[in-house]
Amino acid sequence: MEEIFLQLSLVLLIILGISFIMRMLKQPLIIGYIIAGIIIGPSFFNLLSNNETINTFSQLGIAFLLFIVGLNLSPKVIKEVGKISLITGVGQVIFTSIVGYFIARGLGFPAITSLYISIALTFSSTIIILKLLSDKDSLDKLFGKISIGFLLVQDLIAIITILIISSFSNGIGTTGFIFENFINGILILVILFSLSYFILPKISSFLSKSQEFLFIFAISWGLGLAALFFYVGFSFEIGALVAGIMLSMSPYSYEVSSKLKPLRDFFIISFFVLLGSQLIIQELNNLWIPAIIFSLFVLIGNPIIMMILMGMSGYSKNTGFMTGLIVAQVSEFSLILIALGVRLGHIPQEILSFLTIIALITIAGSTYLIMYADKIYPFISDYLRIFERKNIKEKELLKDNYYEYLLLGENRIGFSIMKSFIHQKKNYIIIDYNPERVKKLKAKGINSIYGDVSNSDLIDSMRIGRAKMIVSTIPEKEINLMILEKIKERNRKAIVIVTARTISDTLELYKKGADYVILPHFLGGEYTAKIIEKCQENKRLYESEKNKHINDIKERLKEGQQHPSKEGYYK
Repeated sequence: MEEIFLQLSLVLLIILGISFIMRMLKQPLIIGYIIAGIIIGPSFFNLLSNNETINTFSQLGIAFLLFIVGLNLSPKVIKEVGKISLITGVGQVIFTSIVGYFIARGLGFPAITSLYISIALTFSSTIIILKLLSDKDSLDKLFGKISIGFLLVQDLIAIITILIISSFSNGIGTTGFIFENFINGILILVILFSLSYFILPKISSFLSKSQEFLFIFAISWGLGLAALFFYVGFSFEIGALVAGIMLSMSPYSYEVSSKLKPLRDFFIISFFVLLGSQLIIQELNNLWIPAIIFSLFVLIGNPIIMMILMGMSGYSKNTGFMTGLIVAQVSEFSLILIALGVRLGHIPQEILSFLTIIALITIAGSTYLIMYADKIYPFISDYLRIFERKNIKEKELLKDNYYEYLLLGENRIGFSIMKSFIHQKKNYIIIDYNPERVKKLKAKGINSIYGDVSNSDLIDSMRIGRAKMIVSTIPEKEINLMILEKIKERNRKAIVIVTARTISDTLELYKKGADYVILPHFLGGEYTAKIIEKCQENKRLYESEKNKHINDIKERLKEGQQHPSKEGYYK
């Protein structure tokens, strides 16, 4: 026990040191975790003589991550992007596997090895992508929802593939093996969905009375269902995801998600460390050049395939580009598939290290591409027009109308501003990146269109020359700087109000021409101070303010709004 404790302490110190360097260099910490794994792996210091503990931590991190994703993935979202997710998910797997197979054969790999490699290259890492989308606050954007959808399709295909190959090693007929697991899965889902629909809502008030009990219930529910699915022949990842989706229909899903995020962040580190430690450089020999070729295919070829599919489906070049970057790396399922092939004797041992180096290169490369996609896109936007049709389904132009008041982002902060525009009977338009929210606004007769303001093309298409006021509730500094620059070019008379996360960002935005910058934390105190000045010691006046506040909160709850967690306070 003491040896394991000392080993873990040393590993954490190495991770801390590498993470500090990454932070100093302003690089994503995921890269630091993988590098730390390489350093403590067999190629260098070989500190993981017994990696069973790290592997357990890794599985816990994966389970918590997928559970939290499920909490934010209601059945409504799946229905909303189901068709395009199915098209892109299946289409990308087919095209990538075909092209990858011929590349492998051209590089001299045997047929069965080429088949394994080509299939492995088709799967993208759900774990890494969801972490990056979460960090970028992009889970609710259209491309984020589509990405989640086709990642689920990919994972389902990967699981079926692994089940089929596993049936060979167990001596079980493939058809019977799949049929038996399918029946078990259907029975479990029927029972669990009935439980979550009829029973969980009735005990929600009991659960919410104790934060500690809610915390224990959430962990038990998530890990318990993950274990149940694993026991009946499915992966624990699917069980954790299903557990989250079922709990997403409950009124306390947001609270559960915020409480589990620290656990997720701690345990998920082990996954990336374990990934790096699996690389054995000595086994690669003459495979470096093929590894680089395949890495370039995944980093460049996969996004092109996805952009073609998205363009054929009628989506804009921006949505296609952002979605395409999601598939620019290989998955943990890819490594599982190759490891299974090695264990069955279908492919040689060095192919596992070969695919691991491809995973490291593509994960590192795609991480940078995704994190800096908003800065890359403007430079290549013109070249991406070949992937875009004339009739773009998600793009709603402002037609021949012009609007004097523009609100960019309607939720929480924007909700009150929107009500003010409506109350003053202004000529306004709401632009929001959440298509589901736009549908709800339109159903109420509120002027609104879908649009991702991080897309510079959208700013160019907005008729801001005659606008009197533009309000951005989006807290990303880069986006607001772009907005200010565009408005400076076209309409210097317009009043521009933007939102910031920090004081330093606020001062920079003022320097660039913002008329007012919203700082949520400080506005709360300022508003409270005005109420105190207004009400003084008159309890009746406070009662009036309280009733107005309660009515406002109830109205927001009807709209599906929740107060953000500490992590997402400024969203």
